[in-house]
Amino acid sequence: MDSYILGNGNGMEVVVWTYGATLVEVRVPGRGGRQENVVHRLPTLADYEDRATNAYVGATVGRFCRNVAHGRFALDGTWHLLDRNEGQHHLHGGTYGFDRLVWTATTSRTEEHVSLMLTVNSPRGDQGYPGGLHAETVYRLGRKPVLTIGFRATTTAPTIVGLTNHAFWNLSGTDTQRAVDGQHVLVNAGRVLEFAEEQIPVPGPPAPVAGTALDLTSGESIGGVRLDNFYVLDDPASCAADLHDPSSGRHLRITTDQKGMGVYTGDGLAPSRAGLCLQPGPWPDAPNRPDFPSARLDPGHTYTSTTRYAFSVR
Repeated sequence: MDSYILGNGNGMEVVVWTYGATLVEVRVPGRGGRQENVVHRLPTLADYEDRATNAYVGATVGRFCRNVAHGRFALDGTWHLLDRNEGQHHLHGGTYGFDRLVWTATTSRTEEHVSLMLTVNSPRGDQGYPGGLHAETVYRLGRKPVLTIGFRATTTAPTIVGLTNHAFWNLSGTDTQRAVDGQHVLVNAGRVLEFAEEQIPVPGPPAPVAGTALDLTSGESIGGVRLDNFYVLDDPASCAADLHDPSSGRHLRITTDQKGMGVYTGDGLAPSRAGLCLQPGPWPDAPNRPDFPSARLDPGHTYTSTTRYAFSVR
């Protein structure tokens, strides 16, 4: 396993490990110029390897992030059975998903940015998925305090794919050990998927959030609200989500080309609520829901996904 540090020369540094193509640290200045890490991290590599202590912290998740109900889906009339690692369901790529693999890394730099590309090859039948998949995760840091995470994938046979990053953000700085409760969260979404038990979407269209505890459109403090939901984004290219910490002055704006985003308040972390997971990506159980955006990828086509994390101080 190798560790890479990307720096922009203007007070921002990013630490990435090849294990799981994992985002381990994002160090940005706050009010007064104090640089701190603003993503939850685990103490050692052994903690990342231990599934009991690692809730996919900072990892690249795939082949398909989120869940697939009953660990099965059909393509062109053929049913495919996936590894069932969450009760009767398939979650975040399976027992040995992309978060458990050591990726191959190459670096590049220009006058404007530095990049780290990580690649992995998943053979046909890996965790039950059809087709061989070549996947790439690219971390790019420019001179401005903006981190871009991009994903690409190609396949040798029709398959499903949906990649995301599973970082838990805490703009107060992880050294403070403060929970995210005092931070202000805005999610640019007027609808949310309704879940049955075990986080499987129920039949029917997304539900409006107006007037409910799930309405995050005003950008207020999340307080003690427990969230583990999937939001249907309204205009993610201009703003998918804003996160602001009044104590440090740090502000994060997330923009993406994805149509939905998981929001999880990290209640299962140790310590609890040490970070907020804002996870743009495919819709839960999309392979079994023709009314959801498709997760299908065919040979000759390329899956792409890009999310930008722009930091400022207010």
